Amino acid sequence: MRKLLIALITYHLSLITSLAQVQVEARIDSVQMFIGQQAHLTIDVTADKGARVEFPKLSARQYLVPGVEVVEVSKNDTSEIDGKQKITRVITVTSFDKQLYAIPGMTIKVNGKPYKGNQLALKVLTLDVDTLHPEQFFPPKDVQDNPFLWSEWTPLIWLSLLMLVLCALVFYLFTRVKKNKPIIKRIRTVKRLPAHQKALDDIKRLKAENMVSSEDQKTYYTRLTDTLRHYIEERFGFSAMEMTTNEIIEHLQQAGDKVMIDELRELFQTADLVKFAKHSALINENDMNLVNAINFIDQTKQDKLPVEEKIVPQVSEEEKKAQDTRRFIKLIIGCLLLVVFAILIYIVYRIWYLLF
Repeated sequence: MRKLLIALITYHLSLITSLAQVQVEARIDSVQMFIGQQAHLTIDVTADKGARVEFPKLSARQYLVPGVEVVEVSKNDTSEIDGKQKITRVITVTSFDKQLYAIPGMTIKVNGKPYKGNQLALKVLTLDVDTLHPEQFFPPKDVQDNPFLWSEWTPLIWLSLLMLVLCALVFYLFTRVKKNKPIIKRIRTVKRLPAHQKALDDIKRLKAENMVSSEDQKTYYTRLTDTLRHYIEERFGFSAMEMTTNEIIEHLQQAGDKVMIDELRELFQTADLVKFAKHSALINENDMNLVNAINFIDQTKQDKLPVEEKIVPQVSEEEKKAQDTRRFIKLIIGCLLLVVFAILIYIVYRIWYLLF
């Protein structure tokens, strides 16, 4: 008997413990409402984590009890409380009959076991209508216009004036920037003619003009030596235009170039005699000097030079300061335009709100 009693007590305690682990609580947000209004019935189920909870299948336009119609059933909302899960479902109901309704407790299945919630009550009220005095009923009134209030429109007027001032400032700054156009730094790429090509072209022109056989030998040798001096200056990098014949020969030797030095020295010496000593050279001597000039250019030319040259314009300090000033003014113009746009949107919104 003692063992049987202990077994019964243990069974009942385990049953009470298992029941305490699952709680079903129902509540309603309003115990009374008028006909056609809606009330929200909330069901909270507290169970262990991972428990399978099954609510009664309800849908819209279904009657919870006769006279109480289901409008909407929400989805389950799960939360965690003290290591357990709490599942909440909200049922929206309505009624069109004046009566006090008793809503029985709903049966919720947890892991296949049914658990019943508490009972609720809902009272549906109706408006009393005085049928004895029908003359006291009036039709709906027309829509009335709101009175005009300066306090509502004054801020908009001031904002409109501010927007006009800002627009005028933007126009002034834009005009100032437009009149003083910024310097755009453009890099130009031009074709670069090699020094030997320019020199050979000049010599071809001499030959085409028959300057070799011309009586004006001074002009012929002046042009021929100037062509060579320009070529030497670009090719070897020293100021040959301002040097004498001996200085040019000396610089060429220092540069390590000994190609046709003797022929070049003889050409320059003959040119000096013709230009300064009124020496008269023979035609074959003129031809030989011309050929020597061409050979010197051909033997000292540089073929592997870039044929294009980038020209980058230099910007002065004052121009840089002017550019910085214009950038700052453009930044101010952009900020002012954003402010004007924001004020315009606000004014339009407020006018629409006040009128409609």
